Amino acid sequence: MAHLRAQYKFPLAEVSMTDPIAFDYDRAFSRNIGWVTQSEQAALRQSRIAIAGLGGVGGAHLLTLARLGIGHFNISDFDDFDVHNLNRQAGAFMPFMGQPKIDAVASLARDINPSIALRLFPQGVNPENIDDFLRDVDVYVDALDFFALAARRMVFAKCREKGIPALTAAPLGMGTAFLYFSPTGMSFEDYFKVEGHESQEQYARFIAGLSPAMVQRDYLVVPEAVNFRERRGPSTVMACDLCAGVMGTSVLKLILGRGSLKAAPWGMHFDAYHQKLKQTWRPFGNSNPLQQLLLKFIRPVLRGRTGV
Repeated sequence: MAHLRAQYKFPLAEVSMTDPIAFDYDRAFSRNIGWVTQSEQAALRQSRIAIAGLGGVGGAHLLTLARLGIGHFNISDFDDFDVHNLNRQAGAFMPFMGQPKIDAVASLARDINPSIALRLFPQGVNPENIDDFLRDVDVYVDALDFFALAARRMVFAKCREKGIPALTAAPLGMGTAFLYFSPTGMSFEDYFKVEGHESQEQYARFIAGLSPAMVQRDYLVVPEAVNFRERRGPSTVMACDLCAGVMGTSVLKLILGRGSLKAAPWGMHFDAYHQKLKQTWRPFGNSNPLQQLLLKFIRPVLRGRTGV
Protein backbone atom coordinates (compact mmCIF):
# COMPACT_ATOMS: atom_id res chain seq x y z
CA MET A 1 0.00 0.00 0.00
CA ALA A 2 2.88 2.39 0.77
CA HIS A 3 4.24 2.22 -2.77
CA LEU A 4 0.77 3.05 -4.14
CA ARG A 5 0.56 6.10 -1.89
CA ALA A 6 3.97 7.24 -3.12
CA GLN A 7 3.04 6.67 -6.77
CA TYR A 8 -0.35 8.41 -6.72
CA LYS A 9 0.46 10.94 -3.95
CA PHE A 10 -2.86 10.71 -2.13
CA PRO A 11 -3.90 8.78 0.97
CA LEU A 12 -5.46 5.40 0.41
CA ALA A 13 -7.82 3.88 2.96
CA GLU A 14 -6.59 0.69 4.50
CA VAL A 15 -8.69 -2.19 3.17
CA SER A 16 -8.56 -5.61 4.73
CA MET A 17 -8.72 -8.25 2.01
CA THR A 18 -9.94 -10.75 4.60
CA ASP A 19 -13.13 -8.75 5.29
CA PRO A 20 -15.25 -8.91 2.13
CA ILE A 21 -17.81 -6.18 1.55
CA ALA A 22 -21.35 -7.52 1.82
CA PHE A 23 -23.53 -7.27 -1.28
CA ASP A 24 -26.52 -4.96 -1.03
CA TYR A 25 -28.73 -4.57 -4.12
CA ASP A 26 -29.96 -1.06 -3.31
CA ARG A 27 -26.46 0.22 -2.70
CA ALA A 28 -24.97 -1.65 -5.66
CA PHE A 29 -27.30 0.07 -8.11
CA SER A 30 -27.82 3.33 -6.25
CA ARG A 31 -25.94 5.31 -8.91
CA ASN A 32 -28.69 4.44 -11.40
CA ILE A 33 -31.09 6.51 -9.29
CA GLY A 34 -31.60 9.89 -10.87
CA TRP A 35 -31.83 8.47 -14.36
CA VAL A 36 -34.39 6.00 -13.00
CA THR A 37 -36.59 6.26 -9.92
CA GLN A 38 -36.51 3.88 -6.97
CA SER A 39 -39.72 2.23 -8.17
CA GLU A 40 -38.33 1.90 -11.71
CA GLN A 41 -35.19 0.27 -10.34
CA ALA A 42 -37.42 -2.20 -8.50
CA ALA A 43 -39.20 -2.95 -11.80
CA LEU A 44 -35.86 -3.58 -13.50
CA ARG A 45 -34.93 -5.96 -10.69
CA GLN A 46 -38.08 -8.01 -11.28
CA SER A 47 -37.69 -8.17 -15.07
CA ARG A 48 -36.46 -11.17 -17.06
CA ILE A 49 -34.43 -10.84 -20.27
CA ALA A 50 -33.57 -13.66 -22.69
CA ILE A 51 -30.23 -13.46 -24.49
CA ALA A 52 -29.33 -15.98 -27.21
CA GLY A 53 -25.59 -16.02 -27.84
CA LEU A 54 -22.88 -14.87 -25.41
CA GLY A 55 -20.02 -14.13 -27.77
CA GLY A 56 -19.26 -10.87 -29.57
CA VAL A 57 -22.18 -8.82 -28.28
CA GLY A 58 -24.07 -11.26 -26.05
CA GLY A 59 -21.62 -11.19 -23.16
CA ALA A 60 -21.56 -7.39 -23.26
CA HIS A 61 -25.37 -7.33 -23.27
CA LEU A 62 -25.56 -9.59 -20.22
CA LEU A 63 -23.00 -7.65 -18.18
CA THR A 64 -24.46 -4.26 -19.17
CA LEU A 65 -27.97 -5.34 -18.22
CA ALA A 66 -26.69 -6.92 -15.02
CA ARG A 67 -25.11 -3.58 -14.07
CA LEU A 68 -28.43 -1.93 -14.87
CA GLY A 69 -29.87 -4.10 -12.13
CA ILE A 70 -31.95 -6.51 -14.22
CA GLY A 71 -32.53 -9.42 -11.86
CA HIS A 72 -33.50 -12.38 -14.07
CA PHE A 73 -32.08 -13.82 -17.29
CA ASN A 74 -32.48 -16.78 -19.61
CA ILE A 75 -29.16 -17.17 -21.48
CA SER A 76 -27.94 -19.61 -24.11
CA ASP A 77 -24.67 -20.51 -25.82
CA PHE A 78 -22.95 -23.79 -26.76
CA ASP A 79 -19.49 -22.46 -27.70
CA ASP A 80 -16.17 -22.30 -25.80
CA PHE A 81 -13.84 -19.31 -25.53
CA ASP A 82 -10.80 -19.27 -27.83
CA VAL A 83 -7.89 -16.86 -28.21
CA HIS A 84 -9.40 -15.15 -31.28
CA ASN A 85 -12.24 -13.91 -29.02
CA LEU A 86 -9.91 -11.76 -26.90
CA ASN A 87 -10.12 -8.65 -29.07
CA ARG A 88 -13.82 -8.01 -28.43
CA GLN A 89 -15.81 -10.48 -26.30
CA ALA A 90 -16.75 -9.33 -22.81
CA GLY A 91 -16.12 -12.71 -21.19
CA ALA A 92 -12.88 -13.48 -23.05
CA PHE A 93 -9.95 -13.60 -20.58
CA MET A 94 -6.99 -15.95 -20.73
CA PRO A 95 -8.09 -17.93 -17.64
CA PHE A 96 -11.38 -18.68 -19.45
CA MET A 97 -9.82 -20.05 -22.63
CA GLY A 98 -11.33 -23.43 -23.52
CA GLN A 99 -14.18 -22.96 -21.06
CA PRO A 100 -17.86 -22.77 -22.07
CA LYS A 101 -18.82 -19.17 -22.72
CA ILE A 102 -22.08 -19.60 -20.86
CA ASP A 103 -20.32 -20.68 -17.65
CA ALA A 104 -17.68 -17.96 -17.79
CA VAL A 105 -20.07 -15.10 -18.54
CA ALA A 106 -22.62 -16.35 -16.00
CA SER A 107 -19.84 -16.27 -13.40
CA LEU A 108 -19.04 -12.65 -14.28
CA ALA A 109 -22.71 -11.69 -14.01
CA ARG A 110 -22.92 -13.31 -10.57
CA ASP A 111 -19.80 -11.37 -9.55
CA ILE A 112 -21.73 -8.17 -10.35
CA ASN A 113 -24.95 -9.28 -8.64
CA PRO A 114 -24.75 -12.39 -6.43
CA SER A 115 -28.56 -12.40 -6.16
CA ILE A 116 -29.06 -12.58 -9.93
CA ALA A 117 -31.31 -15.40 -11.21
CA LEU A 118 -29.92 -17.16 -14.28
CA ARG A 119 -31.47 -19.94 -16.32
CA LEU A 120 -28.74 -21.49 -18.47
CA PHE A 121 -29.23 -23.21 -21.84
CA PRO A 122 -25.79 -24.68 -22.66
CA GLN A 123 -27.05 -26.49 -25.77
CA GLY A 124 -28.05 -23.20 -27.38
CA VAL A 125 -31.57 -22.48 -28.58
CA ASN A 126 -33.33 -25.17 -30.59
CA PRO A 127 -36.90 -26.23 -31.44
CA GLU A 128 -36.99 -28.50 -28.38
CA ASN A 129 -36.16 -25.82 -25.80
CA ILE A 130 -37.34 -22.57 -27.41
CA ASP A 131 -40.54 -22.40 -25.36
CA ASP A 132 -38.63 -22.92 -22.12
CA PHE A 133 -35.99 -20.41 -23.21
CA LEU A 134 -38.66 -17.73 -23.65
CA ARG A 135 -40.63 -18.65 -20.52
CA ASP A 136 -41.46 -15.61 -18.32
CA VAL A 137 -39.46 -13.31 -20.60
CA ASP A 138 -40.20 -9.58 -20.89
CA VAL A 139 -37.76 -8.74 -23.71
CA TYR A 140 -35.64 -10.86 -26.07
CA VAL A 141 -32.12 -9.63 -26.87
CA ASP A 142 -30.63 -11.15 -30.02
CA ALA A 143 -26.91 -11.93 -29.93
CA LEU A 144 -26.71 -15.00 -32.13
CA ASP A 145 -23.83 -15.42 -34.53
CA PHE A 146 -24.38 -13.68 -37.87
CA PHE A 147 -24.48 -17.01 -39.68
CA ALA A 148 -27.03 -18.61 -37.32
CA LEU A 149 -29.85 -17.33 -39.49
CA ALA A 150 -32.12 -20.37 -39.15
CA ALA A 151 -31.99 -20.20 -35.35
CA ARG A 152 -32.50 -16.43 -35.43
CA ARG A 153 -35.60 -16.75 -37.64
CA MET A 154 -37.00 -19.39 -35.29
CA VAL A 155 -36.49 -17.24 -32.17
CA PHE A 156 -37.95 -14.08 -33.70
CA ALA A 157 -40.98 -15.97 -34.97
CA LYS A 158 -41.57 -17.50 -31.54
CA CYS A 159 -41.20 -14.09 -29.86
CA ARG A 160 -43.89 -12.70 -32.15
CA GLU A 161 -46.13 -15.67 -31.37
CA LYS A 162 -45.69 -15.08 -27.63
CA GLY A 163 -45.97 -11.27 -27.80
CA ILE A 164 -42.36 -10.65 -26.71
CA PRO A 165 -40.50 -7.55 -28.00
CA ALA A 166 -37.34 -8.62 -29.87
CA LEU A 167 -34.26 -6.44 -30.32
CA THR A 168 -31.04 -6.82 -32.28
CA ALA A 169 -27.94 -4.59 -32.37
CA ALA A 170 -25.35 -5.57 -34.97
CA PRO A 171 -21.65 -4.66 -34.53
CA LEU A 172 -20.69 -3.19 -37.90
CA GLY A 173 -17.23 -1.74 -38.37
CA MET A 174 -16.85 0.68 -35.48
CA GLY A 175 -20.53 1.26 -34.96
CA THR A 176 -23.88 -0.39 -34.35
CA ALA A 177 -27.05 -0.93 -36.36
CA PHE A 178 -30.18 -1.39 -34.26
CA LEU A 179 -33.59 -2.89 -35.04
CA TYR A 180 -36.64 -3.37 -32.83
CA PHE A 181 -39.36 -5.84 -33.78
CA SER A 182 -42.61 -5.11 -31.98
CA PRO A 183 -44.98 -8.07 -31.53
CA THR A 184 -47.69 -5.98 -33.19
CA GLY A 185 -45.56 -4.35 -35.91
CA MET A 186 -43.67 -5.58 -38.95
CA SER A 187 -42.29 -9.07 -38.41
CA PHE A 188 -38.71 -10.25 -38.88
CA GLU A 189 -39.78 -12.25 -41.94
CA ASP A 190 -41.74 -9.39 -43.50
CA TYR A 191 -38.76 -7.09 -43.06
CA PHE A 192 -35.86 -9.32 -44.18
CA LYS A 193 -37.83 -11.47 -46.67
CA VAL A 194 -35.45 -14.44 -46.65
CA GLU A 195 -38.07 -17.19 -46.94
CA GLY A 196 -37.58 -19.44 -49.98
CA HIS A 197 -34.09 -18.17 -50.88
CA GLU A 198 -30.83 -20.12 -50.90
CA SER A 199 -28.36 -19.45 -48.08
CA GLN A 200 -26.12 -16.94 -49.91
CA GLU A 201 -29.13 -14.82 -50.85
CA GLN A 202 -30.43 -15.06 -47.28
CA TYR A 203 -27.12 -13.66 -46.00
CA ALA A 204 -27.27 -10.85 -48.57
CA ARG A 205 -30.79 -9.95 -47.45
CA PHE A 206 -29.83 -10.11 -43.80
CA ILE A 207 -26.90 -7.71 -44.37
CA ALA A 208 -29.07 -5.33 -46.38
CA GLY A 209 -31.77 -5.30 -43.72
CA LEU A 210 -29.35 -4.85 -40.83
CA SER A 211 -27.44 -2.02 -42.47
CA PRO A 212 -29.55 -0.09 -44.98
CA ALA A 213 -27.28 2.97 -44.54
CA MET A 214 -24.02 1.00 -45.05
CA VAL A 215 -22.11 3.73 -43.22
CA GLN A 216 -19.21 1.38 -42.45
CA ARG A 217 -18.38 0.07 -45.89
CA ASP A 218 -15.80 2.66 -47.00
CA TYR A 219 -13.25 2.01 -44.21
CA LEU A 220 -12.91 -1.76 -44.51
CA VAL A 221 -9.19 -1.73 -45.37
CA VAL A 222 -8.68 -5.52 -45.75
CA PRO A 223 -11.71 -6.77 -47.71
CA GLU A 224 -10.36 -10.32 -47.87
CA ALA A 225 -10.73 -10.55 -44.08
CA VAL A 226 -14.44 -11.19 -44.74
CA ASN A 227 -15.01 -14.71 -46.03
CA PHE A 228 -18.59 -15.96 -46.08
CA ARG A 229 -17.59 -19.43 -47.25
CA GLU A 230 -15.45 -19.85 -44.13
CA ARG A 231 -18.01 -17.99 -42.00
CA ARG A 232 -15.62 -15.42 -40.61
CA GLY A 233 -15.20 -11.66 -40.59
CA PRO A 234 -13.62 -8.80 -38.61
CA SER A 235 -15.24 -7.23 -35.55
CA THR A 236 -14.13 -4.56 -33.08
CA VAL A 237 -14.64 -4.14 -29.34
CA MET A 238 -15.84 -0.57 -29.95
CA ALA A 239 -18.71 -1.86 -32.04
CA CYS A 240 -19.63 -4.49 -29.44
CA ASP A 241 -19.60 -1.94 -26.62
CA LEU A 242 -21.72 0.49 -28.62
CA CYS A 243 -24.19 -2.32 -29.28
CA ALA A 244 -24.44 -2.99 -25.55
CA GLY A 245 -25.08 0.68 -24.77
CA VAL A 246 -27.82 1.02 -27.38
CA MET A 247 -29.36 -2.30 -26.35
CA GLY A 248 -29.31 -1.52 -22.63
CA THR A 249 -31.02 1.81 -23.20
CA SER A 250 -33.66 0.24 -25.44
CA VAL A 251 -34.39 -2.55 -22.95
CA LEU A 252 -34.79 0.04 -20.20
CA LYS A 253 -37.26 2.05 -22.29
CA LEU A 254 -39.35 -1.02 -23.09
CA ILE A 255 -39.47 -2.36 -19.55
CA LEU A 256 -40.24 0.99 -17.96
CA GLY A 257 -42.49 2.26 -20.75
CA ARG A 258 -40.44 5.42 -21.03
CA GLY A 259 -40.44 7.23 -24.35
CA SER A 260 -40.88 5.89 -27.84
CA LEU A 261 -38.84 3.21 -29.58
CA LYS A 262 -39.28 3.10 -33.33
CA ALA A 263 -39.99 -0.40 -34.58
CA ALA A 264 -39.11 -1.92 -37.96
CA PRO A 265 -39.23 -0.86 -40.72
CA TRP A 266 -37.47 1.95 -38.82
CA GLY A 267 -33.83 1.35 -37.92
CA MET A 268 -30.90 3.25 -36.47
CA HIS A 269 -27.20 3.13 -37.38
CA PHE A 270 -24.54 4.99 -35.41
CA ASP A 271 -20.97 4.88 -36.70
CA ALA A 272 -18.29 6.21 -34.33
CA TYR A 273 -15.59 6.20 -37.02
CA HIS A 274 -17.51 8.67 -39.19
CA GLN A 275 -19.33 10.22 -36.19
CA LYS A 276 -22.59 9.75 -38.05
CA LEU A 277 -26.07 8.83 -36.89
CA LYS A 278 -28.50 7.58 -39.52
CA GLN A 279 -32.19 6.88 -39.01
CA THR A 280 -33.46 4.51 -41.69
CA TRP A 281 -37.02 3.81 -42.85
CA ARG A 282 -37.63 0.99 -45.28
CA PRO A 283 -41.35 0.37 -45.83
CA PHE A 284 -41.85 -3.17 -47.19
CA GLY A 285 -38.40 -4.11 -45.84
CA ASN A 286 -36.14 -5.67 -48.43
CA SER A 287 -38.85 -5.23 -51.07
CA ASN A 288 -38.26 -1.49 -50.86
CA PRO A 289 -36.67 -0.16 -54.10
CA LEU A 290 -33.70 1.25 -52.16
CA GLN A 291 -33.08 -2.18 -50.66
CA GLN A 292 -33.28 -3.81 -54.07
CA LEU A 293 -30.51 -1.49 -55.28
CA LEU A 294 -28.45 -2.30 -52.18
CA LEU A 295 -28.87 -6.02 -52.79
CA LYS A 296 -27.49 -5.60 -56.31
CA PHE A 297 -24.32 -4.25 -54.68
CA ILE A 298 -24.10 -6.88 -51.94
CA ARG A 299 -24.63 -10.02 -54.05
CA PRO A 300 -21.44 -9.76 -56.15
CA VAL A 301 -19.47 -8.79 -53.05
CA LEU A 302 -20.50 -12.04 -51.35
CA ARG A 303 -19.66 -14.06 -54.45
CA GLY A 304 -16.24 -12.42 -54.53
CA ARG A 305 -15.51 -13.30 -50.88
CA THR A 306 -15.13 -9.69 -49.89
CA GLY A 307 -17.02 -7.76 -47.26
CA VAL A 308 -19.15 -4.68 -46.90
